[in-house]
Amino acid sequence: MGTSLVFSTNIPLRFSHLPRSISPLNHPNQSQVRIFSARIGLWNPKSFRKLCTRAVLSGIPNQKQYPKMGAQSTGPIPPNQLIEVVETAAKTGAEVVMDAVNKPRNIDYKGLTDLVTDTDKISEAAILEVVRKNFGDHLILGEEGGIIGDTSSDYLWCIDPLDGTTNFAHCYPSFAVSVGVLYRGSPAAAAVVEFVGGPMCWNTRIFSATAGGGAFCNGQKIHVSQTDKVEQSLLVTGFGYEHDDAWTTNIDLFKEFTDVSRGVRRLGAAAVDMCHVALGIVESYWEYRLKPWDMAAGVLIVEEAGGTVTRMDGGKFCVFDRSVLVSNGVLHSKLLERIAPATEKLKNKGIDFSLWFKPDNYPTDL
Repeated sequence: MGTSLVFSTNIPLRFSHLPRSISPLNHPNQSQVRIFSARIGLWNPKSFRKLCTRAVLSGIPNQKQYPKMGAQSTGPIPPNQLIEVVETAAKTGAEVVMDAVNKPRNIDYKGLTDLVTDTDKISEAAILEVVRKNFGDHLILGEEGGIIGDTSSDYLWCIDPLDGTTNFAHCYPSFAVSVGVLYRGSPAAAAVVEFVGGPMCWNTRIFSATAGGGAFCNGQKIHVSQTDKVEQSLLVTGFGYEHDDAWTTNIDLFKEFTDVSRGVRRLGAAAVDMCHVALGIVESYWEYRLKPWDMAAGVLIVEEAGGTVTRMDGGKFCVFDRSVLVSNGVLHSKLLERIAPATEKLKNKGIDFSLWFKPDNYPTDL
């Protein structure tokens, strides 16, 4: 495959403010309702107004406010300058992946079922070259290369050169390149290049965000869904490679939410799953035991798209935590009614939920 397909935006995304089931041409206006009601002797302007108000209010849940986890700013580096490099880095890694996507894979194993390919390593090397060229004094945490650079830097780049390696190895279309930058421990800029389509029709779309600057897909602003009922929601989760107590607990949560929602999906790429929440096509995603490079970009994109990010016990989230729950915000408290108690049980069993993969001496405001 040539790289000309990468980042193709020939077909612009369009977002309608009307529900998909309602055509603007067929949606009745108030005057039409008045005429119809008058014919059958029901029209009363005051009662109509009162009825509409009551219906709107009944659809607004008592929504709890959760603390923001994104950075207050991008620090001394202007947002436009930082996101330009972040997007360039992610696109550069994606070019490597696109070049390899239809070629035979050279697969190694980190564990019994945890794969790594040559493409992971080459993509990370290409991303590192972009970061070092522009910000040589920044600290880097890569999935494959570990910690590189000065731990006293205020900036930490969290790089997943190929999120969803198993999917990539099988040509299953749910994988991405993810690049997130922390400023003093909090997400400040992010880009995720998602691979869409499949064999014979691979393409990409890029999600991006800066702290306080909103979230975008292919340059167009995006927003989480407004679905406020669990039974009308589509949910996503993920499972790690260790089949331990946390894995078993999430299997139980998977079963519970499958019974009360429109379905729970397990796609296998955390950055992609979070971007789908930000895009408004699913309502929530949660998982235990993710690493900083899995989450740093996706969580900022969700929050900047109007969503909510916490730990799975409901506490304030940081990218070094061992659990994450992201949602459209409206459903967050309802989801926590089941997820938080299950997580507390794990903590009471002595399961470790302390921060991990935080570089020693890295300065944070956490």
